[in-house]
Amino acid sequence: MSTENLVLSSNLESSLPLINKGKVRDIYSLNPSTLLFITTERVSAFDVVLATGIPSKGTILTLLTAHWSTVLTTTIPGLLTHVQTLALPPSIPPALHSTHAHRSMQVRRLTPFKIEAIVRGYLTREAWDSYRRDRTVCGIPIPHTAEELQERAPFPNGPLYTPSTKADVGDHDEDISEARAAELVGGVEYADRIKELSLAIYGVAHAYAWARGLVLADTKFEFGRDEETGEVVLADEILTPESSRFWKRETYKVGGDGGGGEEEGCDKQFLRDWLVKEGLQGREGVVLPGVVVRGMEERYRECFRRLVGREVEEVVVGEVV
Repeated sequence: MSTENLVLSSNLESSLPLINKGKVRDIYSLNPSTLLFITTERVSAFDVVLATGIPSKGTILTLLTAHWSTVLTTTIPGLLTHVQTLALPPSIPPALHSTHAHRSMQVRRLTPFKIEAIVRGYLTREAWDSYRRDRTVCGIPIPHTAEELQERAPFPNGPLYTPSTKADVGDHDEDISEARAAELVGGVEYADRIKELSLAIYGVAHAYAWARGLVLADTKFEFGRDEETGEVVLADEILTPESSRFWKRETYKVGGDGGGGEEEGCDKQFLRDWLVKEGLQGREGVVLPGVVVRGMEERYRECFRRLVGREVEEVVVGEVV
């Protein structure tokens, strides 16, 4: 995808009712049971949207979400996702088909649960900082081992479920307890189901990514409730380089250098690291230099290539890959 087709806003308000303009996605109403997600090339970091978009990003996130939806629902019994089809609805004007076909997804309308379901498999970044400080991660004590754990080590008793609040644009997510999560989602039954599904999805995805040369270090999921059935449904983007931290398996190692820095990751950490280095984290209207834009696109494409086994351009539009 060239920068000529870079889409920062979907501009469909004259054709469809706009429900929400998020950090990355524009959401429209198609009918009482269906929404249209348009994933743009907008990019956010540290809770603000930057001025520069990343070419190919909307396509990559949309097709990866569809890909994971197929992989997960055929592997995990009882798992439902909101993905319905990548086909464009007839309400989109023909003049916009060429730019919107690669980034549009019709999804089931749900009532969102007001938490982010985070699963952490490895001791890295903020989890590593917390562990070094008081041997906990998001308030969860980490069991003692014969030797002190090193950075990027897997958690000794398996992945951790660490829910957080889901903040609006400009606000900050906050770690919460499982008890608080239950309050926010409407009860222990829903909270337990979200946790159960999150850990199951992470387990399947970690094995799938590992076999394809990537380490899924951590990720976040969003879920919604189907008001007709009461079912808990996996929603929003699924296991993309925006919502997850992926490392190249060939350079991953515990301790020392490697396994999560600028060169080893296939995710958004490269951008976050650059913003911190330049003292620009949290600032509005940051314009990214070409080297950062190219670096981001290359990492997202590499993530897609490894997980899907094809280049973005090779995937047939409208196909759930």
